[in-house]
Amino acid sequence: MASSRLTRLLELRRLLPLVAAVLFVLALRVPVWRITLTAPQYVDTLVVDLYAHPKIGGDWEEVRRLNKYVGFYYPDPVYVDPNYEPHEKAIDVPEWILGPVVFIGIAAASAIVAALPTDKISRGLTALFAGSIAIFGTMGALIQYRLYQSGHTLDPDAPLNGLEGFTPPLAGSYEVANISGTAWFGPGGYMMAVGVALLAVAFGLRHSPATITDVPGLVRTGCGRLRDRVARVLPRASSRGTATDPVPEGGNRGSSPPGESGDGSATNDPPRTIPDGDPP
Repeated sequence: MASSRLTRLLELRRLLPLVAAVLFVLALRVPVWRITLTAPQYVDTLVVDLYAHPKIGGDWEEVRRLNKYVGFYYPDPVYVDPNYEPHEKAIDVPEWILGPVVFIGIAAASAIVAALPTDKISRGLTALFAGSIAIFGTMGALIQYRLYQSGHTLDPDAPLNGLEGFTPPLAGSYEVANISGTAWFGPGGYMMAVGVALLAVAFGLRHSPATITDVPGLVRTGCGRLRDRVARVLPRASSRGTATDPVPEGGNRGSSPPGESGDGSATNDPPRTIPDGDPP
């Protein structure tokens, strides 16, 4: 019985959600989002780390002094005290406190699905993967909206007043006045992305009892299918680009030389005769 349970636990469709659950929990202990900033008045690049809960790390104090010139302030989580003093004109972001709830909730759901009976695990993995995509996607959209809101509610009393509104991207580069910034995943963000990818693989294997020992065979099978698909696609692409028969010089394709029919035989026109006498 114990051996049977261990074998079932080693099924990839169960093991991968468990690994994803661990990653989601660990992501709460490290920054999930990182912003790097450069400005002429700073020799070194400044780094701001943001966590899934109301906490900011890195060079946040220097960046706060830099942001005050354009009237851009760190958000206020409202219901809890972060590790910084929110500005009175900062935008309210009360949903920030829900970050740990989301990560721990998806981690718990992953562990529960991994323990489902065989006849229910397929539906469980489908719901888990779809739910995680929907939840993390909604979080990303909400964060992007808050960034838009912050960039378009600049303090009019800031030293660089009159600056046009801007929208810092959730991932990518931007410039404000003489400040250049780049936003990307922090360590926790990479853990979150890997966790979702593991859930995607588990969803793909939801009908398969393959275990971790079957991974080499699955990889070989996947590579073989990929090669077969490429082999089928390439001839089609090359056939579309194959040149047609060249057009004969001095005529259209398929035309016959003078005096010959289209099938290569001579025409039956009567021979020309030269009349007697001088030409008219």
